[in-house]
This record gives sequence, C-alpha cells and structure tokens, in this order.
Amino acid sequence: MVPLADRKSKRINDSQCFALAILCRGTVQGVGFRPFIYNLAKELDLSGWVLNSTRGLEVHVEGPSDKLEVFVRRIKEEPPRLARISSMEVEKADWCGYMDFCIRRSTGEEETDVLVPPDTAVCSDCIKEVFDYTDRHYLYPFTNCTNCGPRFTIVRDFPYDRSKTTMSLFPMCDECREEYNNPADRRFHAQPVACPRCGPRVILTDSTGQEIAGDWRDHFFHFIKEGKIVGIKGLGGFHLSCDAHHQETVALLRERKGRPAKPLAVMARDLDTVKKYCRVSEQEEKLLSGVEAPIVVLDRLDFCALPPNLAPGLKTLGVMLPYTPLHLLLFNEEVDLLVMTSGNPSGLPLEKDNREAVERLGGIADYFIMHNRDIENRTDDSVLRVAGGTVRFNRRSRGYVPRPVEIPMDPDFPAVVLGAGGEMKNSFCLVKQDGSAYPSQYMGEIDTLEAMENYRDSLDKFERFLEVKPEIVGYDMHPGYNSSKLAKEIPETEKFAVQHHHGHMAAVMAENMLNEPVIGVILDGTGYGLDGNIWGCEFLAGDYLDFTRHAHLSYIPLIGGERAVKNPWLVSLAYLIKYFGEKEGLSLAHKFLGNNGEISSAARILSSGINCPLASSTGRLFDAVSALLGVCRKTTYEGQPAIQLGELATGVTGEDYGSMLVSASKKPLVLSPQCIFRGLLRDMDKGEPIEKMSTKFHNSLINTIADTVQVISGETGLKKVVFSGGTFHNEYLAAESQGLLGERGFEVYTHKQLPTNDGGICLGQAAVAYWRWHKDVSVNTL
Repeated sequence: MVPLADRKSKRINDSQCFALAILCRGTVQGVGFRPFIYNLAKELDLSGWVLNSTRGLEVHVEGPSDKLEVFVRRIKEEPPRLARISSMEVEKADWCGYMDFCIRRSTGEEETDVLVPPDTAVCSDCIKEVFDYTDRHYLYPFTNCTNCGPRFTIVRDFPYDRSKTTMSLFPMCDECREEYNNPADRRFHAQPVACPRCGPRVILTDSTGQEIAGDWRDHFFHFIKEGKIVGIKGLGGFHLSCDAHHQETVALLRERKGRPAKPLAVMARDLDTVKKYCRVSEQEEKLLSGVEAPIVVLDRLDFCALPPNLAPGLKTLGVMLPYTPLHLLLFNEEVDLLVMTSGNPSGLPLEKDNREAVERLGGIADYFIMHNRDIENRTDDSVLRVAGGTVRFNRRSRGYVPRPVEIPMDPDFPAVVLGAGGEMKNSFCLVKQDGSAYPSQYMGEIDTLEAMENYRDSLDKFERFLEVKPEIVGYDMHPGYNSSKLAKEIPETEKFAVQHHHGHMAAVMAENMLNEPVIGVILDGTGYGLDGNIWGCEFLAGDYLDFTRHAHLSYIPLIGGERAVKNPWLVSLAYLIKYFGEKEGLSLAHKFLGNNGEISSAARILSSGINCPLASSTGRLFDAVSALLGVCRKTTYEGQPAIQLGELATGVTGEDYGSMLVSASKKPLVLSPQCIFRGLLRDMDKGEPIEKMSTKFHNSLINTIADTVQVISGETGLKKVVFSGGTFHNEYLAAESQGLLGERGFEVYTHKQLPTNDGGICLGQAAVAYWRWHKDVSVNTL
C-alpha cells in the first residue's frame, strides 16, 4: 500500500494525473457507497469506476493528484451514514485514460471480505413519502431507499444484489427501475426498492389464515380498539400485538402465550408518546431514534398510567419506535402504544413464515397482518439499557448483526474459529483469520429440535456469507448442552471444551482487546464447574489459556435440583437450615416463607441429600433473598427474582450486612453469606422498608467483590479486572462495584458491544479455543 502522502516525490506538478486503486472493506455494500463514490468523483471531475466485489468496494480513479487526495480524504471522513469501513487500502495503479466515471456491475470471485449490512430503520425521507398523498409511495408499507430498509433479514447470498435477496421475486416497475439506475437518486441500487405497483403487499387474515377483504388498516384499528390480539409479520419475524392500554387484553395475551410475568416490550407512535410514560435521557433518545432502532429499557414515570401487567414488579419498560413503514401505519390518533412481543410459542424460535405462524400462533392471535416478502434470516429485536452513561446490551440482534467485533489474534497464525455459545440466550460467533469476530443474531434457548435446526441453519448461512469453514471450535464444557453437542458434530475441526465462567472472562478480555492475565469477577446463575458442581459466583485469575479459581460463594444444596430454580423459596429454606440449624431454620422458614404445606417435605429431601446438587451461584443467592423478603417466590422467567430484587436497590442507605469474605486463609477463598441472612432477619423483625434491606444486601455484595479482588491482587499483582455474567445486568451492583474498585486503584473492564449474559459467551469461547490451539494448550486446572 502506498499512501498518497508518501508519493509526493513522484509528482511532477499538481496538474499531472495519477491513478489509484482503492479497496474498502467492512459494511460497504447495500449502504449507498457506490452512488456516493460516483457523485464524489463527478463533483471532483475524476474518471474511473467503482464496483462491488466479494473483496469489498473497489475503486479505480484517475485525475490530478490534489483532487485524488481530496477524494481519498472525503471517503474516510464523509462516508454514507450506514457505511462502516473496517479497512481502506490505497495503492498506485496504472493509468488507463478513462474519459468518465461509471458504476460497474458486481463481480463474483473466490475471496469474500465484505459484510452483509444490518437492517436499518426507515429514514426521514421515506417517512415523508409514506405520508405524502401526492407521492406514489403513499401509505406503502415497504418504502425504502439506499439509506434504510431491510438488509440482513432478506439476503441469501453474496455479492449483495437484488437477485440474491428475497426481493428477487418482485421485478421492478419502470419507475422503480429508473430510480434504481439513476446514480443521482437516493434509491440508486437500493436492492429492496419497491412501490405499490411492483412490490410486496400486505393482507389481513383471521386466525386460520383466511384473508379478510377491505382496507387492512381500518380493520386493524377496529380490532385493536376491540381488545383483539394481532400477529404482525415485521422485518425479522412476527410480533404479537395488542393495545398496551388494555389491561385485560394484556392479561389474555399472557395467558395464551404462557408468559405470566416476563416483561412485554411496547412500540410507541413517536418520541412524544414515549415521554408521556417514561423518563428519556438525551442518550436514550438517540438510541430510540437511531438507525438500529432497538428496544431501550427505560424508567417509567412515577405516576405512569399504563397497566402494571406490562412489566409486573418492575419500574422499567422496554420501548421502541416504529422502524419500518409498516409499523408507522399501525398508529393513528387513537392508537399510540402497542404491545410488540416476540411472535413465538414459549421456548420455540421466532416465527418468520406465514404458514408456520398461522399454525403455531393461531391459538394466540385473533388476526394476522402478513405480507409476501419472505424473511430469510429471522432476527429478534435488540434490547439495550443505558446505565451510568454507558450503553449495555441485554440482547444483540436486529440492527447490529452482523457487525464484527475485533479481537486479538496472532497474524502469523491465522485460523477460522467458532464459538458455539451457551444453552440459554444463545448466540454463536465466527471469527475470521484477521481477528474479525461475527456474533450471530440472538438464537434464544437451544433446548428443542426446532431451536437446534434454527441454529444449524443460521450457522450454515453465516459460513456462506463469510465464505469460511471453522477450523477450531470452542464450546461449553457442560456435558448436557445442546450447543456443545452441535459443536461436536462439526467435522474436520480441532475442538476445545471451555469452562463456562472462563468463557465469560475471556469474552470481556477479547472485546476490550486484552491479551494479558486479569482478575475475572463472574457472577451468574449457572455454569458447569471443573469439580462437577454448579458454579456462579467466581473470582478467577488467568488469561485465554487457563485460569485459577481464587474465590467462590460457599456451596448450597439446591433442593430438587431444577425445581429450586423455579421455586426460590427452596433456596431460602436451604440457606436458613444451613446457617441456623434444622430446628431454628424450619421455624424461620414457616414464619417468613409461608409455604407451610411443602416446607417440611422439602426439608426431608434436603436431609436425604437426594437430588440436591451443590451450587455456588450468585443467581441462587439473589433468589433466596428475593423469596425471603417476599419479592418473588416463584420464577416464571429466567432471572425474575434477581431482576425484581435489583429494582428495589435504590441507594437509600450506605449501610450493609457485612462482607462475605470472613477469612483469607483457606484457598480458594470461600465467601459466606451468613452475615447477610442474619442481618436480613433482624431487619425484617424490625419492619425495615424492603428497599432499604435490598440496598443493604447489594452493598454487602459490592463490598465483598472489592475486598475479594483486593486479596487476589495482593497474591497475583494483577490490577486489571473484568466483569461478566448475567448478574451484572443489575445496574446498581455493576456501577457501585466498578466505582469502588476504581477508588482502590483497579482498572475495570466490562462488556460494551455484547451482552454480559450468556449471549456474549461465544466470543470468549472462540478466543480461548484459538489461543489454546495456537499455544497447544488444552487442559483446564483448578
């Protein structure tokens, strides 16, 4: 590569002409880059050509050297708003004497080094057209242009051209083709371009899929105000929708879907509507209105008039704005807020096809809004939360996938690596030889045949898009995980089992480009430990190759195994008996837990030790405290007791119940929450407010984290700390722990591009597998 600045000695004068070959890699196709290059070259009176290839965006440009420098600088500084340039190569080329600048047809070659663009929210220009009755796109649900619209969800193959998307079934009319072929038009080479004459169409059906004649919008508004539930085919799959103001309809939706308490997301007509119900910071407003248009978890206003069963037991609400023209058309003056929850039966992948949606959702939805543009790649909505001024992912999917994350790799030892992901909140990750990691869209739970088939299909498509095949595979060492079984099926690969919490630690390291030993604080619900027990409150020290377990929460038996996860009072009972003895523990349990009919039988199971696996889990500790305080005694969705308890921690007091680090002599350190339970029972007897008790519990955990890291640092000399695990979605815990460690001189690294839950673990698995392969290391040690 010869930068322009290095070729000044080759110039004769500013009027002498040169030729350059430019290659841009990254998200450079389907984002208006070719018309941008074309118009920039025309503006500067340069000649040559631009094209999309499987290598990226290629440019051959000729002209005076001063104009070429301006041309290169403006590509770097003023790219199209949806473009992301990961690398840009500029080389001297042979002069060809072109008389004009043109856009050449795409080429297909052996090497692929381009990205499928993420789907993008409808732009302001298209919105204007949708509501302009003089425009031919008036009220058209599939209006799009180069700056917005479907991308990843419709693409089938490379290069990214209409013929290789699900829009190939819709030949363009003369007007659309004229816009498509006009480099000065914002629809120039916009692959999904369409209008009412030539594009997809919407229909409204009953629950059996029979089309209902008439205007679909009129019917929809009527049904919504009647309290009906409507399945809506969107960008990446189906939503189940109803009027968010109708408490009875929301309850009916929960009953039909079997989702009694998990928060439901809503879609608001506009930002003003959002602000009627929630607090919205400037940062949150930018997220809601951005091209990714995710669900943003917001704090509800104190006197929010919305039904409490939208998010039972929570003070927050997941909100998004309309991100397609179809969504815009779902609102009018009377309809301002709709429930928009994932359209899938509980435990199954998101529905994306019309026939299957009718078959599987027909017992939930009264009606369907469907269209005939196929969804190639199902993609759930992304979910984000702003915490302490930092954007955190709860779920990384639509709008962000398939953007890459750069991780550390040795360029002298390139390899393609797969991180298979976990069992819940699954995403997998493919890493190319240059260290570009491509986390997949959200897969969800991999515990059904349908989910496993979706996983295989999505992995196959990622391999085709990236034109790679894994050579190395990292997977969770849990013997029962389906994701690990799927990973083991992949032929001709070197495979590495990665301990769950090591994977979490490595994910934060990789995302932050760390390649050195660190202290890992990993707090979550469940992970298979090296000793065969359930881990989940782990203080590790190590790197990608190996780790040492320096400290953990004391083990507690889970009465009935998985039953204890679904019934948190069982974990409370186990803790009470452990720290107060069987007689007093049972007495306290009867007094505070209230399950008199089951407590005695559960205590007998605990005494027998049958089906009582040991766990050192932060998630189960939160469960026990939540149940003891009466916050949540039955779990209906993952993390419910901890989430509801966490929302009660408001910082109302700086008091705590003491640190769980009571002795630094035994190795590994064993953290005892006995002080927490004794303190909670004292405060409960005194009638202290539940917010104060929750805060004191959190403060104890925060101080324990800082004290334990301090001891480990004294033993290892390490000062860099990484946080990971689902418990760190707890805003108060994460912010206060990070702040306290910062005061003590530690550098704390967290997730910023991936979820801290198991949705990000795939990146760590890939990093561990790669470096173990590179250094020929394959064995975990305690």
